[in-house]
Amino acid sequence: MKTSGFKSGILFILMLQLLMYSSCTDDDLKNTATISSKKITLSKDRSYGVDVTYSDSAHVKAIGFAPVLDKVTPSVGAIYNEMPKGVKIEFFDEFMKKTGTITSNYAIQKTTEKITIFRKNVVVVNDKITFTTEELTWDENKKMYFSPYGTVTTKDGDVITGTEFYAPQDFSTYKIIQAAGTTSIKGDLTQ
Repeated sequence: MKTSGFKSGILFILMLQLLMYSSCTDDDLKNTATISSKKITLSKDRSYGVDVTYSDSAHVKAIGFAPVLDKVTPSVGAIYNEMPKGVKIEFFDEFMKKTGTITSNYAIQKTTEKITIFRKNVVVVNDKITFTTEELTWDENKKMYFSPYGTVTTKDGDVITGTEFYAPQDFSTYKIIQAAGTTSIKGDLTQ
């Protein structure tokens, strides 16, 4: 009885392989050889419990915390830093008073391009707004943040959701395209 089950299992696997092979075209087989010949190797240096201080003109602007930081050096392409366990960045004014934070469950910093992409449960908090999204990009060259969508909650309780979020790196203002939301109006509306 066990032998018969074993034989039927082998027969099933052979039929599956035959079906897979018959669905391949000559082009697929040629591409396999091309793809396998282009090997890219990655070198990864991993650090744990990383604190990074960003300063400008001897003034601390931000401190970043990452439980895990991987410096990835591909054999082809630019070096990048990856934070697979998330990141928290605290921003400070010239008196070292905390002015805001960014947290996310994942981040990648493309050092050559000077771009950092925050992904998964991204939350930005400052004294004016809380912004939530699944992806936020900081362009260091333009000194701007961009997101394809997100939700802004103001300190007054207004909630605005939309696409194409833009803000300067201090989040002093923001712009949202195709915005929709709710607001509360104080006072008597009948007068």
